[in-house]
Amino acid sequence: MTKIYTRTGDKGMTSLNGGMRVLKSNERVEAYGTVDELNSAIGIAVAQVKSGKLKVISKSSQLRVSEKLEQIQHDLFSIGSTLANPENPSLPQLEKRVADFEKLIDEMTETLPLLRNFILPGGSLAGAQLHLARTICRRAERIVVLLSQSEAIDDGIRMYLNRLSDLLFTMARYVNHIEKKTEIIWVK
Repeated sequence: MTKIYTRTGDKGMTSLNGGMRVLKSNERVEAYGTVDELNSAIGIAVAQVKSGKLKVISKSSQLRVSEKLEQIQHDLFSIGSTLANPENPSLPQLEKRVADFEKLIDEMTETLPLLRNFILPGGSLAGAQLHLARTICRRAERIVVLLSQSEAIDDGIRMYLNRLSDLLFTMARYVNHIEKKTEIIWVK
C-alpha cells in the first residue's frame, strides 16, 4: 500500500518540481496552491452544473458548460505544474485558449441582458459557485503577478487567468440567466 502522507512537509517545507525544497509560504507555492484551489472551486461548479438543467453554452460551439469547465480544469493542472517548476516551461496552448475564451464570452454575452450596473454574486448554486471561482481566479492572478516581479513567469499564464476570470463572470451570468435567476443590482 502506498501512503498518501510523507511527513516531509511537517516542518513547513515542500518540494518544487525538480526537487528544490522551499517554505510552504514561498510565493511560487502560494501561486500554484491558489490555482489548485481555483481548480477545486471549478470542480464544485461542474458538479452543480451536471446535477442541474443546463444544456448548452452556445449554439455555435455546442459545448456543455461542464465540458468547458472540465477542459479549464485540465489547463489549470498544467498551469499549476508549470508554476511549481523553477525552470518554468512555457505553455504555448494558453494563447489559443485565451482566444477561445474571448469567443465564448462574446457568444454568451449576446444571450444575456445588457449589464448596466454592478451585480451581487449569487443566483443559482452553480451561478454562485462560478462567481466564487471568479474571485479565486482573480486572487491567483494577483499572486502570479506578484511572483512574476521576482521570477520569470510565462506571460500566457497571467493572460489566461485574467481572461478566465472574465469567462467565469460571464458563465455565472449565463447559468443564472438559463436558470431564470434574477440578477441583484448592487445598491450603494
